[in-house]
Amino acid sequence: MEEERDHNASESSLPSLSKQLESSTLGGSAVDVPVVDLSVSDEDFLVREVVKASEEWGVFQVVNHGIPTELMRQLQMVGTQFFELPDAEKETVAKEEDFEGYKKNYLGGINNWDEHLFHRLSPPSIINYKYWPKNPPQYREVTEEYTKHMKRLTEKILGWLSEGLGLQRETFTQSIGGDTAEYVLRVNFYPPTQDTELVIGAAAHSDMGAIALLIPNEVPGLQAFKDEQWLDLDYIDSAVVVIIGDQLMVWMTNGRLKNVLHRAKSDKDKLRISWPVFVAPRADMSVGPLPEFTGDENPPKFETLIYNDYIDQKIRGWALEDLPVY
Repeated sequence: MEEERDHNASESSLPSLSKQLESSTLGGSAVDVPVVDLSVSDEDFLVREVVKASEEWGVFQVVNHGIPTELMRQLQMVGTQFFELPDAEKETVAKEEDFEGYKKNYLGGINNWDEHLFHRLSPPSIINYKYWPKNPPQYREVTEEYTKHMKRLTEKILGWLSEGLGLQRETFTQSIGGDTAEYVLRVNFYPPTQDTELVIGAAAHSDMGAIALLIPNEVPGLQAFKDEQWLDLDYIDSAVVVIIGDQLMVWMTNGRLKNVLHRAKSDKDKLRISWPVFVAPRADMSVGPLPEFTGDENPPKFETLIYNDYIDQKIRGWALEDLPVY
């Protein structure tokens, strides 16, 4: 959810804030970001494409992924309707002590200029429906149906990554806890602002978990950092953006896959909304390089930690001005 301290994770450190603002998208092309068509019948080809995109970029888009387009539209509709409610009604699901709930971040600074709604999706044992909006009335039904499809797609992608790296198909899924892996939805609401060069909707980060799958509305704004520049991701209707997180890069593959540094920028004229689902191990799980990726010639690059300890270390390593709000 995205950096690191110096517990052998310096490769993932953020560019400075001035670097963020100085780096432009002019030197790159959004077309370069990989797009994988999952309707291709040659599964070996899909495995190669997903692994290549994850090793070289850490971010890619998938189309023809099996999530019904109408369901995606419904998810976007109920999320948008929630943010159109009066503040008093949105505050009925406001954050308390945990990260879940609604929050508004219009601080007058340059980072995290947004409203957002954050709540757990799965497994059922961790869901707290007090943070799920009761208005619009269809919110719960639509979100639960979307969760079923999102979990299937996530496990399919993790399976391809496992196979492409020479493992059993279920290895990565099981390594993040199998049925106990935690799925969390964050709905990001980025209003238009005239100060687009000074306001970043979400500060640069890599995601703390294993993988994130995101759908945006039609307004561009998501950027990935590659080859010392920020690159825009094109909006592709009904596509899902796949983002490799710290757990797949740092611990599970010992640096084989890439955890991408990314950020979201506001638009000066149009509202931008996105729906990322973050997938991560349970807080009490031990995370470390899998034995298949270590050996005498390739020793572990990262120490084994309890996942919750990693979260604490990473958050302490953020500069206050760069802290993504999760």
